[in-house]
Amino acid sequence: MTMPKPRSALLIDLDGTLTDPAEGIIGCFRLALESLGMAAPPAADLAWIIGPPLRGCFAEFLGAEGDPEEALQAYRYRYSTGGLFEAVVYDGVDETLAELRAAGTRLFLCTAKPIVYAGRILSHFNLDRHFEGAYGDELDGRFQDKADLVARILDEQALDAGDCCMLGDRKHDVLAARRHGVPTIGALWGYGGADELREAGAATLCASPSDVPAALWALAAAPRAPAP
Repeated sequence: MTMPKPRSALLIDLDGTLTDPAEGIIGCFRLALESLGMAAPPAADLAWIIGPPLRGCFAEFLGAEGDPEEALQAYRYRYSTGGLFEAVVYDGVDETLAELRAAGTRLFLCTAKPIVYAGRILSHFNLDRHFEGAYGDELDGRFQDKADLVARILDEQALDAGDCCMLGDRKHDVLAARRHGVPTIGALWGYGGADELREAGAATLCASPSDVPAALWALAAAPRAPAP
């Protein structure tokens, strides 16, 4: 039996999908709070900030007790001078990206992290060689809504949403992709977990990076998901 053609493009999240960035992100978040004279919560209580745009995370955490923009600037100062490299590439990621490229899948980074940091991270960990393009937010937040970023990739790369798939670990990845009819493979090795990903509407879940190519083959035969 002839196997279905895999979807031709995969949009891939960075934090919690390619790398475990907890040490750098959480550490810099805590330092930023302390720079504002606030007591930072334990690192174990801050896993929720990995994935969503940090401008919103600071606003949610601070409420009326501080300036999110001031906190974000303090965070970026510390993050850009070393925190961005305090991360670990998940086991199997490099091999999986190579396998996908060898099969003809076009790979595009799609991250809520500002691209000025994301590009440095890909290069530092030698993952940039796998990607045809890298897309992220801007420092002013113009693409902090990930659905806008997905739209930009589809437009600039002339991609058909029906031939694409998203790979990510948080609900924000799933919801952004769904707005354009793009199915999502949920990365269970990241920070969202099965319940979060299923409730957001992930098409399928993978327990490890090595499971992703087979998931793409399975989704190739599935009908295009309608945009909400």
